[in-house]
Amino acid sequence: MSKSPFQAFTLNCNGRLLVAERPLVMGILNVTPDSFYAGSRIDSVQQAVDRSGRMLEAGATFLDVGGMSSRPGAELIPATEEMDRVLPVIEALSTTFPDAYLSVDTVYGATAKAAVAAGAHLINDISAGNLDPEMFRILPSLRVPYVLMHMPGKPADMQQKTDLYGDEVVTVVWDFLAEKMIELRQAGVNDILVDPGWGFGKTVAQNYELLKNLSVFTKLGVPVFVGISRKSSIWRPLGITADASLAATTALHLYALQAGAAILRVHDVGEAVQAVKLMDLLEQAPIVGE
Repeated sequence: MSKSPFQAFTLNCNGRLLVAERPLVMGILNVTPDSFYAGSRIDSVQQAVDRSGRMLEAGATFLDVGGMSSRPGAELIPATEEMDRVLPVIEALSTTFPDAYLSVDTVYGATAKAAVAAGAHLINDISAGNLDPEMFRILPSLRVPYVLMHMPGKPADMQQKTDLYGDEVVTVVWDFLAEKMIELRQAGVNDILVDPGWGFGKTVAQNYELLKNLSVFTKLGVPVFVGISRKSSIWRPLGITADASLAATTALHLYALQAGAAILRVHDVGEAVQAVKLMDLLEQAPIVGE
């Protein structure tokens, strides 16, 4: 096994410096009634606090709070409704777990601004600023890291756009992320992470081509963020369900780590942390003949 292209990184999270010398794990908290994996749904602040405690105990560094489903075919909800869902959770987590790093999963600038004021340390935007121009305008003032993800269109129609890549899905996604990074840098955003957008407007074959070539995205010079947990491109080809896809997800997490993933966004924190630990052991093991 060749050495992973992962590089240690730092993130300035609104004045808190996070130093990562190994890949990190982000636990998913969906404050929604309709996210694709029922096991990730939260329907009360107390449930969010309880689940977050278990995720942090299992080794999560980040907790990602989302108030709007982005599954294929999902419609956008208003920012006001989204804020009503996520802000009480972020406030409670900030108070209960002051040492945790909180992320807000949103496409709206208004939600991002309110979430940071409530205690969030990172913005995770599936739309790369394309669904709300206000997002890129307010980011420099928020002083938090930003996850830049590739998605054609919006969740409601993204799976109708899988023919946009020709035979060059890796090149098209890489170019998109590189161009958006230039725009963000020019605006004054310093801490950027890139996410190729696995499952967002891609076929099964395109998703696996992106994953197989994940190390290419490390050449953008910023941490690579990976969100593949329990997605349909894992369980549908296997003829199983999302509920039964933990083992397969963990196998692909180990592959992503080998390819340089810096942060894994996951439903199952303990198993992802185990994958990171096993990757450490593989990295430390010598290759005979070298």
